[in-house]
Amino acid sequence: MFYITFVLNLSLFLISHEITFLFKCWHRFCEMALNSLGNEGFFLFSSLDINNDLYISPEEFKPIAEKLAGIVPVSNIEEEEVLDPSGETLTIFAKFQPLLMETMTKSKDGFLGISHFALSGLRNWTAPASPLSVMFAQQFKAFLPPKNKLDPGDLWWVIPSELNIFTGYLPNNRFYPPAPKGKEIIIHKLLSMFHPRPFVKTRFAPQGAVACIQAVADFYYKIAFRIHAEFQLNEPPDFPFWFSPAQFTGYVILSKDSSHVREFKLFVPNSRSLNVDMEWLYGTLEGSNMEVDIGYLPQMELESLGPSIPSVIHDENGNVIDSREEGPIQFIFEEIAWQREISWEEAAGKLEVAMYPFKKVSYLPFTQAFERAKSESKLVHSILLWGALDDQSCSGRTLRETVLESSPILAFLNENFISTWSLVKELEDLQVSNEVNSKLAKLHLEKYNFPVEIMICLPNGTVVHHINANYFLDITSVKPEEDESRIFSFSTSFEDPSTATYLQFLKEGLQKAKPFLQA
Repeated sequence: MFYITFVLNLSLFLISHEITFLFKCWHRFCEMALNSLGNEGFFLFSSLDINNDLYISPEEFKPIAEKLAGIVPVSNIEEEEVLDPSGETLTIFAKFQPLLMETMTKSKDGFLGISHFALSGLRNWTAPASPLSVMFAQQFKAFLPPKNKLDPGDLWWVIPSELNIFTGYLPNNRFYPPAPKGKEIIIHKLLSMFHPRPFVKTRFAPQGAVACIQAVADFYYKIAFRIHAEFQLNEPPDFPFWFSPAQFTGYVILSKDSSHVREFKLFVPNSRSLNVDMEWLYGTLEGSNMEVDIGYLPQMELESLGPSIPSVIHDENGNVIDSREEGPIQFIFEEIAWQREISWEEAAGKLEVAMYPFKKVSYLPFTQAFERAKSESKLVHSILLWGALDDQSCSGRTLRETVLESSPILAFLNENFISTWSLVKELEDLQVSNEVNSKLAKLHLEKYNFPVEIMICLPNGTVVHHINANYFLDITSVKPEEDESRIFSFSTSFEDPSTATYLQFLKEGLQKAKPFLQA
């Protein structure tokens, strides 16, 4: 056993050094390419070289060639199945109000140092790409549940997430989304009504789309869904600009054979003060220079104008009536009698936990958390951050994907704390509220450091212990010298340093609070 372990560790060591050598060769090539092409030229080359083989194939060059020639590209979408041309159709209406530029943090200094070209795609996006679209009811078949998920509350993945903390993230230096396949097609078609370049799969986890049955009738389902997707707002020669709404959520009411859609709605929630994350590259290669900001989008939604209707019907004598020739036909639809259902709040909660396992702990609104802590004589575990913790406009991405969803942390928080998270802007606004809430907000903001501060508080708001997320991640990250030592470690035990450190932080908070609670 010792010999096998030694050989395995030695092999891993040699592989790691081989990867290091290859990385150095690649880095040297990048330097040579930069000298020849310049930053902008090499960046454009790398963004088109999708398979990283250092060769631009005709297929890879096609998008930029169409752009230079002024040709409107034909969609490369692969249809999942042939649609019945006589099937029912549904008219979808897009509502869109552009991002409020003044809500961006960078607007406070007049976007000083930010090139006009970087924000050009954002500034020019003032209306939906397609205000109206007619779709076949059959296309919404993608939202139907699998055969073993037929009851209210049953949940499944429409598009599974393929990323996690171990796989890493997708590259930033891309302009054109890959051709959607299978169930991605309908989502791509819907999001294309807002902007021509939607990426159905986001660069960061959690990706994809998840759905839940909200209600069941004899012939219909009401299905709630949540989608994580983003848009690329710029095209060459400008650098990429990523626009990531917090989430797309909504519902569809459709027949069990997908021949008829009674109602459809999709929207970006706008109840929070900030609901869009933006990231853009500038100056050099991917990752070298990344600007980040967050802002507020008032409205981004799709809604059906009515139930789907057949384009061709037969009258009582069997004669064909084509509504496209005879004019609009009035239809009367029966009222759906739901037999089993759950509330929208319950369905949305299930979707949220599926995307974010850390939400297995209940995170209460800020003021409610302190009220609950007082009634249950518990401490408050509070996270204060720049962007929302439970959607894609987030500045605590690494935190929620690691320690906050680990089983020991979930169990310890549920047993010992009342948890909450808050946006900095919302607590700044809360300072002008009543005296109690103002004090709670002020005590939090006094301890806050960008981007994320984790705090342990008494029920009266006093912060007894806190740590900045950047510092936490720094002290728990594996250093290169530690990594090499672990290769030759023959210990069979493993302890996640992040989980252990977070548990220690929580226990220290409990210990530091004892003198206050006993007083």
